[in-house]
Amino acid sequence: MPSPIVNIGQISIGTHDLPQAVAFYRDALGLDFLFETGPLAFMCGEIRLLLSKPESGEFDHPSSIVYFRVEDIDAARAELVERGVSFDDKPHLIARMPDHELWMTFFRDPDRNVHALMSEVGPSD
Repeated sequence: MPSPIVNIGQISIGTHDLPQAVAFYRDALGLDFLFETGPLAFMCGEIRLLLSKPESGEFDHPSSIVYFRVEDIDAARAELVERGVSFDDKPHLIARMPDHELWMTFFRDPDRNVHALMSEVGPSD
Protein backbone atom coordinates (compact mmCIF):
# COMPACT_ATOMS: atom_id res chain seq x y z
CA MET A 1 0.00 0.00 0.00
CA PRO A 2 1.54 3.37 -0.98
CA SER A 3 2.20 5.83 1.80
CA PRO A 4 0.13 9.02 1.90
CA ILE A 5 3.27 10.82 3.13
CA VAL A 6 4.99 12.69 0.32
CA ASN A 7 8.07 14.04 2.15
CA ILE A 8 9.16 16.00 5.24
CA GLY A 9 7.63 19.49 5.31
CA GLN A 10 9.28 20.95 8.40
CA ILE A 11 11.16 20.07 11.57
CA SER A 12 10.48 21.91 14.82
CA ILE A 13 13.38 22.88 17.08
CA GLY A 14 12.65 24.20 20.55
CA THR A 15 14.41 27.29 21.85
CA HIS A 16 14.29 29.48 24.94
CA ASP A 17 15.65 32.53 23.11
CA LEU A 18 14.13 32.97 19.64
CA PRO A 19 16.36 35.89 18.50
CA GLN A 20 19.50 33.97 19.57
CA ALA A 21 18.29 30.81 17.76
CA VAL A 22 17.48 32.76 14.59
CA ALA A 23 20.94 34.36 14.67
CA PHE A 24 22.62 30.95 15.13
CA TYR A 25 20.80 29.19 12.29
CA ARG A 26 20.95 32.23 9.97
CA ASP A 27 24.40 33.68 10.73
CA ALA A 28 26.47 30.75 12.05
CA LEU A 29 24.98 27.97 9.90
CA GLY A 30 24.14 30.24 6.98
CA LEU A 31 20.55 28.99 6.52
CA ASP A 32 18.02 31.16 4.73
CA PHE A 33 15.67 33.07 7.03
CA LEU A 34 12.19 32.69 5.54
CA PHE A 35 9.83 34.57 7.88
CA GLU A 36 8.78 35.18 11.46
CA THR A 37 5.24 35.27 12.78
CA GLY A 38 4.54 35.85 16.46
CA PRO A 39 6.68 33.46 18.53
CA LEU A 40 7.66 31.36 15.49
CA ALA A 41 10.53 31.69 13.02
CA PHE A 42 10.96 29.67 9.85
CA MET A 43 14.35 28.89 8.31
CA CYS A 44 15.89 27.02 5.38
CA GLY A 45 13.97 26.10 2.24
CA GLU A 46 12.23 23.05 0.85
CA ILE A 47 12.23 21.37 4.27
CA ARG A 48 11.65 24.18 6.76
CA LEU A 49 13.05 24.47 10.26
CA LEU A 50 10.50 25.90 12.68
CA LEU A 51 12.11 27.63 15.67
CA SER A 52 9.76 28.21 18.60
CA LYS A 53 9.59 28.40 22.36
CA PRO A 54 8.09 25.24 23.85
CA GLU A 55 4.32 25.62 24.25
CA SER A 56 4.35 23.50 27.41
CA GLY A 57 6.68 21.40 29.56
CA GLU A 58 5.79 18.42 27.41
CA PHE A 59 7.76 19.98 24.53
CA ASP A 60 10.58 21.53 26.59
CA HIS A 61 13.45 19.19 25.72
CA PRO A 62 16.22 18.94 23.13
CA SER A 63 15.04 18.26 19.60
CA SER A 64 15.53 15.38 17.25
CA ILE A 65 18.89 15.43 15.51
CA VAL A 66 18.86 17.33 12.21
CA TYR A 67 21.44 16.00 9.75
CA PHE A 68 22.65 18.71 7.36
CA ARG A 69 24.04 17.27 4.12
CA VAL A 70 27.34 18.81 2.93
CA GLU A 71 29.67 18.06 0.03
CA ASP A 72 33.01 18.49 1.83
CA ILE A 73 32.61 17.74 5.53
CA ASP A 74 36.08 18.99 6.53
CA ALA A 75 35.66 22.31 4.71
CA ALA A 76 32.09 22.76 6.00
CA ARG A 77 33.15 22.07 9.59
CA ALA A 78 36.10 24.50 9.31
CA GLU A 79 33.82 27.25 7.96
CA LEU A 80 31.25 26.74 10.72
CA VAL A 81 33.97 26.76 13.41
CA GLU A 82 35.07 30.16 12.03
CA ARG A 83 31.45 31.31 12.47
CA GLY A 84 31.48 30.27 16.13
CA VAL A 85 29.85 26.83 15.95
CA SER A 86 31.21 24.45 18.60
CA PHE A 87 31.60 20.82 17.54
CA ASP A 88 31.54 17.77 19.83
CA ASP A 89 33.89 15.77 17.61
CA LYS A 90 35.82 15.69 14.34
CA PRO A 91 34.44 14.23 11.11
CA HIS A 92 34.50 10.45 11.37
CA LEU A 93 33.53 7.46 9.28
CA ILE A 94 30.12 6.02 10.17
CA ALA A 95 29.75 3.32 7.51
CA ARG A 96 31.34 1.96 4.34
CA MET A 97 28.68 1.28 1.73
CA PRO A 98 29.20 -0.46 -1.62
CA ASP A 99 29.32 2.87 -3.50
CA HIS A 100 30.25 5.47 -0.85
CA GLU A 101 31.39 6.18 2.70
CA LEU A 102 29.14 7.98 5.19
CA TRP A 103 30.94 10.58 7.33
CA MET A 104 29.49 12.69 10.17
CA THR A 105 30.42 15.27 12.79
CA PHE A 106 28.15 16.58 15.55
CA PHE A 107 27.55 20.06 17.01
CA ARG A 108 25.10 21.86 19.30
CA ASP A 109 23.01 24.97 18.93
CA PRO A 110 22.69 27.60 21.72
CA ASP A 111 19.89 25.54 23.36
CA ARG A 112 22.15 22.43 23.41
CA ASN A 113 20.16 20.66 20.66
CA VAL A 114 22.45 18.17 18.89
CA HIS A 115 22.76 18.35 15.10
CA ALA A 116 25.15 16.86 12.58
CA LEU A 117 26.88 17.47 9.30
CA MET A 118 26.79 14.44 7.02
CA SER A 119 28.67 13.71 3.82
CA GLU A 120 28.41 10.78 1.45
CA VAL A 121 31.85 10.39 -0.08
CA GLY A 122 32.10 8.44 -3.32
CA PRO A 123 35.06 6.35 -4.44
CA SER A 124 36.45 9.18 -6.60
CA ASP A 125 35.98 11.94 -3.97
